Amino acid sequence: MAAPTLDILGIGNAILDVQARAEEAFLVAQGMERGAMTLIDTARAQAIYEAMGPGVESSGGSAGNTCAVAAAMGARVGFLGKVAEDALGEVFAHDIQAAGVSFPTPKLKGGAPTARCLILVTPDGQRTMNTYLGACVEFGEADVDEAMVASAAVTYLEGYLFDPPQAQAAFRRAAAVAHQNGRQVSMTLSDPFCVGRHREAFRAFVARQTDILFANEAEIMSLYETDSFEDAVAAVRAEVKLAALTRSEKGSVVVSGDATHEVMAEPTRVVDSTGAGDAYAAGFLAALTSGHALPECGRWGSVAAAECISHFGARPQTDLKALLAR
Repeated sequence: MAAPTLDILGIGNAILDVQARAEEAFLVAQGMERGAMTLIDTARAQAIYEAMGPGVESSGGSAGNTCAVAAAMGARVGFLGKVAEDALGEVFAHDIQAAGVSFPTPKLKGGAPTARCLILVTPDGQRTMNTYLGACVEFGEADVDEAMVASAAVTYLEGYLFDPPQAQAAFRRAAAVAHQNGRQVSMTLSDPFCVGRHREAFRAFVARQTDILFANEAEIMSLYETDSFEDAVAAVRAEVKLAALTRSEKGSVVVSGDATHEVMAEPTRVVDSTGAGDAYAAGFLAALTSGHALPECGRWGSVAAAECISHFGARPQTDLKALLAR
């Protein structure tokens, strides 16, 4: 088997993130569910965008953020996701490539516009997301660059992309190609509401095609329909080779076979929780593909997540390599 030329290949929703600060009253006035990710249509996206305060725009989406953070930590990274042939699509492509991530997916012509996620961050750092998927939903099997999948040590799949049937088919194709080439498949559950919408399909994909699973406490408990984190840990241990489960300020739990590693959270001040789980996955996978032991992988994840939530925006603003060396 040839050595991988990529450490991580992310596949997910190619979304331009627009982040702005907001008070609780704004969420109430807009009828938003605090802390949730809500799918919206074109008209709703325009209305929220016009009502928001000044925002910061960057290439985003869950897997896109993971890829950018992993690249900042020294990993060799690629990303597959669908944008439109429009201005926002150009911004996305330029931004993610400038972050050191290869992005070869052909742009959609003549269809829906590039996706955007309108993120409102309240003073306590909680983020509420309103997502217009646009061109994202057109990602399908034909967009799976099989050569890139075959060349990547880990193909990392974003649960948010699981909604459209053609995306689920793309996931299954990518997993098949990865495994045929002796590579690993990783998946993040992304959101408890995603899990609730597609629990049966998620369960099947996790059990049959996932080697490395990322989830937070709420997501893993939703997947296995239990109110007990301990029961969820037991369930995932039986189905997946490796699971990294985040618990906010409680740190994370890394489960592998009979082994359990508890990893402390890095001390930080929460300014904006957007992208914390994405950054954790980036640090974990960057360490894993560099050959580090699982507790050290968890530490890399914690360092990346702590840096991410210490400022506004989902991209690192501090030298992550320097933070790891401390």
